[in-house]
Amino acid sequence: MKKPVLDILQVISAMIAMACSASYVSATDRQPSRSWNPDRGTHYVNPVLNADYSDPDICRVGDDYYMTSSSFACFPGLQILHSTDLVNWEIIGAALTDYPGPGWSDERPWETLGQDLDTPAVNPPGPQEWRTVPQHGNGVWAPAIRWHEGEFYIYCGDPDRGIFMVKTDDPRGRWEDPVWVVKAKGYIDPCPLWDEDGKAYLSHGCAGSRAGHKSVLFVAPMSPDGTKLLGRSRIVYDGHETQPTIEGTKFYRHDGRYYIFSPAGGVPTGWQVVLRSDSPWGPYEERVVMAQGKSLTNGPHQGAWVDTPDGSGHWFMHFQDKDAYGRVVHLQPMTWTDEGWPVIGIDKDGDGVGEPVEKYRKPALKSSGVFQPAESDTFTSLEPGLQWQWHGVPSPYWYYMDTAARETHTDGTGALRLYSVDQTESWRNLGDSPNLLLQKTPADRFSVTAKLRFIPNPQLKEKGEYCGFVLMGQDYATVRLADTREGVMLQYIECSDALKGRTEQIMKTVPMQSVPLPKPYSGSYMSTTVPPAAPSAYMATDVFIRMDVRPQERKGNVPDLTARFFYSLDGRKWTELTEKPFIGKPGRWIGAKFGLYCNRTASKNDSGWVQADWIKITE
Repeated sequence: MKKPVLDILQVISAMIAMACSASYVSATDRQPSRSWNPDRGTHYVNPVLNADYSDPDICRVGDDYYMTSSSFACFPGLQILHSTDLVNWEIIGAALTDYPGPGWSDERPWETLGQDLDTPAVNPPGPQEWRTVPQHGNGVWAPAIRWHEGEFYIYCGDPDRGIFMVKTDDPRGRWEDPVWVVKAKGYIDPCPLWDEDGKAYLSHGCAGSRAGHKSVLFVAPMSPDGTKLLGRSRIVYDGHETQPTIEGTKFYRHDGRYYIFSPAGGVPTGWQVVLRSDSPWGPYEERVVMAQGKSLTNGPHQGAWVDTPDGSGHWFMHFQDKDAYGRVVHLQPMTWTDEGWPVIGIDKDGDGVGEPVEKYRKPALKSSGVFQPAESDTFTSLEPGLQWQWHGVPSPYWYYMDTAARETHTDGTGALRLYSVDQTESWRNLGDSPNLLLQKTPADRFSVTAKLRFIPNPQLKEKGEYCGFVLMGQDYATVRLADTREGVMLQYIECSDALKGRTEQIMKTVPMQSVPLPKPYSGSYMSTTVPPAAPSAYMATDVFIRMDVRPQERKGNVPDLTARFFYSLDGRKWTELTEKPFIGKPGRWIGAKFGLYCNRTASKNDSGWVQADWIKITE
């Protein structure tokens, strides 16, 4: 088998190579999180990832653990995280850069299966829609990551189109283009299994919203190379009577038996189920192996089992729905009974059903440090840090990494430029903007500060360019710099039910001062044979923006997301913009995210931009 990149010299070499090829490069050195870290020395506290990594799956390769999660319509999709101790994690790459790739087809996949569930209102979006309008809740659902014969495989379901697969021999590098394994409406939550006899199988669930049917699990024969199904999927388990809404399959072979790990009972209220059989086709026995019990961890929902390199330890990673903060990741101890059933968490009463732990001793694994996924960014790399995701399929026209700014910035930061993007005629609010550059909330309590410079296009007579910082969910709040006929205005704006198309409400407006920048070219180079057009002078407006998140209420251990917004002209004296705190809400299947954007309402063959020198997250 090919050995993955493991030692530090190889990692450094790989990262340098990625920078030279303009691939994804983290802009922040690996370091302890400034807002959250679960490592307490000999113990850890849950969640180990206090951020929105929905439907996590994990695999072990030697001493290394690799994780991915649902990315839905955010890009880069299928972020890849790495750890050696299951507690400290870093983002090392992303497997999906476009959607769904060269195999795109507008063919209705359910007609391929003889299904007749189509109505005009639920036609899946085609390539043009994906590239112009955010596809909230669509796209990449519940992936599974596996290591097989020297390569990493990720299988993921699109509820409208079927199941895709991507693979690579280096999870820090480039992943191959997606392969359309099966075209089907409603197929979700896939997981491959390569058996000891060389045969391969694929388990999956189904989305009731697309299939008109749920609470059943499927297995299908798959080609050994993992690229296609060799036959129709077959229902191997029906959970209607005992395990309603069972989904999220993870398929394993253990001690000669076949196991399917699946959550049931719904995302915020359910429990963990394990099915086992002597054959991949069933019949399957069932057992509940973890439930909330008397713990404060609601759910607990979809996850994955891994062992330690010596096979003596077993662990289970799963998510908990924390409303506006998204689906955060917990780590649970796991044991196998003499009867061949797993118990996840701590079984206090000995009934075989574990409860989630809030604190536990760390796995007996060699750690490579104390850190969490990057949060802050100084924009000194060729790409935004790996923590950033676009609100839709990105365009190369949207941004520029000004790495030369390091030579002039006294603090050594670079600069990110976001160019204003002309919105579609159907645009209603920021929920319709694919060019939002966002990242996950990193903790229950944190502050984020950004230094921005707004430079609108002076030739845009209609004005209408604007930029800002946004906390984005079903509702959103934004601090905006808007170029108007009266000059640049700082606006605090809120929008309720944004994903349903509601209009924004300007809550506060503050006039801003702008300073002229050098003319873009000198008159000494202009033609004298024709009357020259007067060069337009660019104007710059500088501002610091801050969002402070402090929960006010809790339901169990699920806090609300209470945010206040401030601005400053010098980074020292701050003025609050919120008369009352803004309460964030999740998006569709994802937590609220924060970040930057730059838009325009008027068409022009050139754009202005917003420049971000840095963004800092602290506790």
